[in-house]
Amino acid sequence: MRSTDSNSWHPASWQSRQATQQPLYEDAAALSRVLADLARLPPIVVSWEIETLRERLAAVQRGEGFLLQGGDCAESFEDCESDRIAKQLKVLLQMSLVLLSGMKRPVVRIGRMAGQYAKPRSADTETREGLTLPAYRGDLVNRPEFTAEARRADPQLLLRGYERAALTLNFVRALVDGGFADLHHPEYWELGFMRHAPLREAYERTARSIGDALDFFESLSGKRVHEATRVDFYASHEGLHLLYEQAQTRFIARQNRWYNLSTHMPWIGMRTAQIDAAHVEYFRGIANPIGVKIGAAMSEQWLQQLVAVLNPQNQPGRLTLIHRYGVREIEKSLPRAIEAVRRTGQSVLWCCDPMHGNTETSTGGLKTRRFENILGELDLAFRIHAEHGSYLGGVHIELTGEDVTECTGGARGLTDSDLQRAYRSQVDPRLNYEQALELALLIADHSARQS
Repeated sequence: MRSTDSNSWHPASWQSRQATQQPLYEDAAALSRVLADLARLPPIVVSWEIETLRERLAAVQRGEGFLLQGGDCAESFEDCESDRIAKQLKVLLQMSLVLLSGMKRPVVRIGRMAGQYAKPRSADTETREGLTLPAYRGDLVNRPEFTAEARRADPQLLLRGYERAALTLNFVRALVDGGFADLHHPEYWELGFMRHAPLREAYERTARSIGDALDFFESLSGKRVHEATRVDFYASHEGLHLLYEQAQTRFIARQNRWYNLSTHMPWIGMRTAQIDAAHVEYFRGIANPIGVKIGAAMSEQWLQQLVAVLNPQNQPGRLTLIHRYGVREIEKSLPRAIEAVRRTGQSVLWCCDPMHGNTETSTGGLKTRRFENILGELDLAFRIHAEHGSYLGGVHIELTGEDVTECTGGARGLTDSDLQRAYRSQVDPRLNYEQALELALLIADHSARQS
């Protein structure tokens, strides 16, 4: 029986349920050919990597580590170039180094990368100057230019998305295996504009302290600390486009399970987490560790049903709940969610997304997020979990290694008037390098004060 928990599940069983946020393709035959090609191509990840990640997340769930999940709100095919990928990896490595030093726990690093090419939309269409066209749903589906041809859902983009994801993860693996992530040499992770960053000194102190500790241990033992020469790095994306995800879902006989081999950890967004709908049906059958975004609109009963359906065997490391309430809602909503899950008798990994609930519109009309609100929600999340005997085991952040100006505040005090200088996101605003590193320093400091 090829099902993880029910003989009624198979990779296409979601097609009998209501599927939201799915594109409409004009040429069904062309779509079928592309999906057949995807199903024949080698997987992007393998099952043993997925199982290793699940074990590491189980340790985090027990309080023995911390999850750092971050990356672009939506990747674009144009961004699949070595310099951009290296910068994205650098900022995540630097953040994890700071967290490792401050929290004194192993850090599990998961990038929102190598597949984050599809995005949910609040409306199926977009209207400009009287012209209505399909919404841009990410490079996996269509193109951002406001023309009828660009906005047409193109099946060939699924193949291009697969190729870009594989190229991205292959380059990341080559960097990691080649020593790029060696904790003995954090200077490899330098970003050019960091020379003038206000937080440079604090980061360099952290890097020196870890380097000195490694040197001291190795001089005494005469052995090199193997775990410090490389790090494990995993990929994740929102499993939004179900036909794409299904095409890369394989039955692994030695594991006797189905795996989504397009990524290590797919997640369900808040907009597609309806209990009887297609996304939950698909996700319940794959063996990957999975995440679910939860927000203030999710009732306690809904949340309890999700926990029961998605992790009926209460498997450690299987289910991560990524709460995204916003600084104004978290004190009211998070305690109820913690208690609702506790009443199920199940344990989950709790992770805070302090980005999505704090999105607003700047005075100039651009979407932005205030750094003080992001930090405020994170501070409240740590406090609330501690007060309720729960463990906040991770953060989920939209960020970039580029020197963008999309979120206000931070060490340089960016304001609404600064946003136009380097606003590059086509979807949601991201923390830039300095803001992301500052956030890591503040989380580490918070943890040190609480220990």
